[in-house]
Amino acid sequence: MRFMIIVKASADSEAGVMPTADQLVEMNKFNEELVKSGVMLGGEGLHPSSKGSRIRFQGGKKTLVDGPFTETKELIAGFWLIQVKSREEAMEWFKRVPNPHFGQDTEIELRQVFAPEDFGALQDEVPEVFEAERKFREAEEARARQQNSR
Repeated sequence: MRFMIIVKASADSEAGVMPTADQLVEMNKFNEELVKSGVMLGGEGLHPSSKGSRIRFQGGKKTLVDGPFTETKELIAGFWLIQVKSREEAMEWFKRVPNPHFGQDTEIELRQVFAPEDFGALQDEVPEVFEAERKFREAEEARARQQNSR
């Protein structure tokens, strides 16, 4: 089971305030624990929304909107992607996350990532879609292994 731990933005993250060396060390310690346990698939901080864009869909029309975006509490500042055996194991890791905004009031969120089995009968209706997804994931894993062996 894959889960994403979502770090909500703060005024500092939206202002582009970088962490201190001590804060980076603290976050790296947690990341190392995830890697050593074999559950970490990825994790990154994100640039502020002022460097981002959105596409708004309205009917058949698409509109490109450049950041910054005003609702800081609705923005994402970073994430971890983990793979675990159960929701309970994900919750155990989730509870260990250090405060990503280092003492400031903040909120993080845990969400399960969809897996093919979550789609039930749709797998039978459009098997080519699920086969293409499987091949994509295999190719991505092979690319990551090749990159890591350099």
